[in-house]
Amino acid sequence: RQKSNLLQRWNVPIKLQMSRQVASSGVPGGRGDSSVFVLIVGLSTLGAGAYVYRTLKENKERFTSRLSNLSPAAPGARPEVPSHVPFLLIGGGTAAFAAARSIRARDPGARVLIVSEDPALPYMRPPLSKELWFSDDPNVTETLRFKQWNGKERSIYFQPPSFYVPVRDLPFVENGGVAVLCGKKVVHMDVRGNIVKLSDGTQISYDKCLIATGGSPRNLPAIERAGKDVQQRLTLFRKIEDFKSLEKISREVKSITIIGGGFLGSELACALGRRARTRGLEVIQLFPENGNMGKVLPEYLSNWTTEKVRREGVNVMPNAVVKSVSVCGNRLMIKLKDGRKVETDHIVAAVGLEPNVELAKSAGLEVDSDFGGFRVNAELQARSNIWVAGDAACFYDIKLGRRRVEHHDHAVVSGRLAGENMTGAAKPYWHQSMFWSDLGPNVGYEAIGLVDSSLPTVGVFAKATAKDTPKSATEQSGTGIRSESETEAEASEVHISPSFSPMPQVPKQGEDYGKGVIFYLRDKVVVGIVLWNIFNRMPIARKIIKDGEEHDDLNEVAKLFNIHEE
Repeated sequence: RQKSNLLQRWNVPIKLQMSRQVASSGVPGGRGDSSVFVLIVGLSTLGAGAYVYRTLKENKERFTSRLSNLSPAAPGARPEVPSHVPFLLIGGGTAAFAAARSIRARDPGARVLIVSEDPALPYMRPPLSKELWFSDDPNVTETLRFKQWNGKERSIYFQPPSFYVPVRDLPFVENGGVAVLCGKKVVHMDVRGNIVKLSDGTQISYDKCLIATGGSPRNLPAIERAGKDVQQRLTLFRKIEDFKSLEKISREVKSITIIGGGFLGSELACALGRRARTRGLEVIQLFPENGNMGKVLPEYLSNWTTEKVRREGVNVMPNAVVKSVSVCGNRLMIKLKDGRKVETDHIVAAVGLEPNVELAKSAGLEVDSDFGGFRVNAELQARSNIWVAGDAACFYDIKLGRRRVEHHDHAVVSGRLAGENMTGAAKPYWHQSMFWSDLGPNVGYEAIGLVDSSLPTVGVFAKATAKDTPKSATEQSGTGIRSESETEAEASEVHISPSFSPMPQVPKQGEDYGKGVIFYLRDKVVVGIVLWNIFNRMPIARKIIKDGEEHDDLNEVAKLFNIHEE
């Protein structure tokens, strides 16, 4: 019966079916032999037909599957995180955002995924210790909007949420885009397989990858040993949440102590000092150096800066080394190595940054033993399809040697270059990044190159005018983040006229350093420059360092910055 059905399926005439059935029952050696032969041929044909049918069916299913992968899936059917992205950026800070923007500029259809441990979309960090503290908006911790020194208002976020593509839609949007996976950490890298694993076990493969993991604020050993009671009254200032938390604390406590005399510590001291005058908050700043910015500025300028911070309402304590911290009653007791004691309610530790290089072990990437950070070549590559940018990159500077830089401008420039090289530019890193610090709207400086107070320095100063302030500078340039207008600029030519002017003398203690230029020398060559209350002149400084020439008269070099203009 089954055989009959099969023959019917193949449309064999009914008479032939019946004759084959009769013939098959014949005796051996008779007509039945030919019937058997016909039957074998028929079954072979049937088997071949079944094979062809099955093959065509499988091919159709495979083809349909491929079409479904290529065509936009229904939103409900899309995975929350794509299993593959062409461009994967690890870290959600300035360097990663600059790289994403650079990739999209060179490849408008590129699909870029940023994986960020931070719960927030990419934002700029400088306003967290500068302009946000000078806002009069009582809701500034929620809006995160501020007035720049030039009076214009903006958000700390680089772009609004509408700029980004939802993560699950990234593989399907027509013209690509940038997506940000917030609150996720990459914990493992398989460099050979081009795969990363997230803390929740999710795996993502990539074609090209950027590591822009930045750094984490350091703590003091004395505080780490102190226990949980002290840790609960400690802020390691770095992120939006730290700003929100410290702003709230500054309204609730009577005393805050900032440990650290560098950029961040001095900026926060000035910012909180403003509240010291208006709200009765006690602000203490202590550090081991002789004065504020003691590792960067020459001694006379560091001392002047210290007095400036004191005038902002801060109790500055130089030459202070923390020995121990403990809870005494309802307050914190800080004991210094020289026997002094400081009582306070809250501590802010601003003692530097530790580059985040945890991925080096699983990825087999080299970490620099002297400067920290991932070692990269001139094109910021750590491997053929892996780049590193920002705070975590230890790069080779053709003028100044191997370096690692922790500033906004470097994050912008290195991120942008990494993005260009990820799209085939093959450009070396040559840019001298700058950095800046503002002690409120009226005193600020910009610096470039190696600015180390242990180097010989020569300073040339002049009387400041109303135009020589950070506030005035941003009004002229139209931007509150000064490197946005100066980042790529370099003077095309620097011409220094011969002169017989005497070498400038170190200013006398107590002088008001209105504006000036400080040159840092190594083997009589200028390797670093600080522009004190002189703005929009960074292209000239960059050119001087790039040329790497000896100068007989730095007084004449200083004239290039027009410091004697009224």
